[in-house]
Amino acid sequence: MSASGTTFVLAILTAAVLNAAVLCNGGVTSSFVRKVEKTVDMPLDSDVFKVPPGYNAPQQVHITQGDHVGKAVIVSWVTVEEPGSNTVLYWAEKSAHKYKAKGSLTKYKFYNYTSGFIHHCTIRNLEHETKYYYEVGIGNTTRTFWFTTPPQVGPDVPYTFGLIGDLGQSYDSNRTLTHYEHNPIKGRAVLFVGDLSYADNYPNHDNVRWDTWARFVERSVAYQPWIWTAGNHEIDFAPEIGETKPFKPYTHRYRVPFKASGSTAPFWYSIKRASAYIIVLSSYSAYGKYTPQYNWLEAELPKVNRSETPWLIVLMHSPWYNSYNYHYMEGETMRVMYEPWFVEYKVDLVFAGHVHAYERSERVSNVAYNIVNGICTPVNDQSAPVYITIGDGGNIEGLATIMTEPQPKYSAFREASFGHATLDIKNRTHAYYSWHRNQDGFAVKADTVWFFNRFWRQIDDSTT
Repeated sequence: MSASGTTFVLAILTAAVLNAAVLCNGGVTSSFVRKVEKTVDMPLDSDVFKVPPGYNAPQQVHITQGDHVGKAVIVSWVTVEEPGSNTVLYWAEKSAHKYKAKGSLTKYKFYNYTSGFIHHCTIRNLEHETKYYYEVGIGNTTRTFWFTTPPQVGPDVPYTFGLIGDLGQSYDSNRTLTHYEHNPIKGRAVLFVGDLSYADNYPNHDNVRWDTWARFVERSVAYQPWIWTAGNHEIDFAPEIGETKPFKPYTHRYRVPFKASGSTAPFWYSIKRASAYIIVLSSYSAYGKYTPQYNWLEAELPKVNRSETPWLIVLMHSPWYNSYNYHYMEGETMRVMYEPWFVEYKVDLVFAGHVHAYERSERVSNVAYNIVNGICTPVNDQSAPVYITIGDGGNIEGLATIMTEPQPKYSAFREASFGHATLDIKNRTHAYYSWHRNQDGFAVKADTVWFFNRFWRQIDDSTT
């Protein structure tokens, strides 16, 4: 081939690469450009907010794991006209015998809003890998749902999680949830990294938007557990209107099994599910030395048996590694406190939200600095986790679009689009991860990677 021909081919190849992504000091900054549109919440009369028909019909039905090992489920719902029954009727798909579990009732006031009657009921002693039907609203308008319990905890048990964060209740939020529901990689439980309703964006933290959000997501969370993480939009601290108890709406509406892992508060806790050990941390609770969260995590990490649950996953809201200009370094003090532990115990993956965009890091750590040595740059570390920001659910505040330039070396892939992700754990050594943007078809993967377990197969799984 002539020199001019070679030059032409190289030019074509270069153009092809640049068309797919922009390469810089770090990994990939996607060249996909989302159409610039204002993110708008769906109006209160939207069909996704529709109140179920019937007198005192249960609404806002949602479930989460109810114990440490996946043999219990917390069922929650709201009634409006009267308290009604707080009993759940449930039965296995292949059984004619029906069981009853009795729950508890709560309600709260927030400024000029009074909640409905909020029910929470824990169903215990369930069989693993079993489909159960459950019924709420006994005595008035009953509604029936179902869920499937996870397989028994074990090192090679396959399981698929969905990953959603910062969802809100905009038209984009609805697209995100629809994409997750139609993804051919079927998630069996959602790891939710915080910021649910965004009710605090409305005057006086309009708690009606807590109700509409819960009716909106019921179509998913009534059928599969969402594992909750508290974000900044759950704080609802508003002394200007006399509301000085942080997390009041969130803690009344959403229950988690924190006591099962020895936690003293519902903002940090752990669960086992299939082959994963999931630790939930609170970016907005005290985490310094001697605090309850610090003491709990210090005692919790040594308890993880990687021969039983090889995949060690951490959820939090504020990301530690973030190359967007939004919320830049907000997670830094927490990183300084806990990152050495994450490296020591070989955490596989850390998922966070807060930044309304998508980013995946390489395996990096920044734990060598001791004030005088000047070593304060993140370095490749195959004992460290991959950090993924998945705060791209679609909320009213819109996308984070301004990025740090040049792209840091630790950043493997980033894109300012709304979407969700799935984590398909295959066995103790391999897990397939994919991120899906809302603008694509349901089966399209915008970012994918095979993760190798840090305990059982600690080989380099870098993508850049």
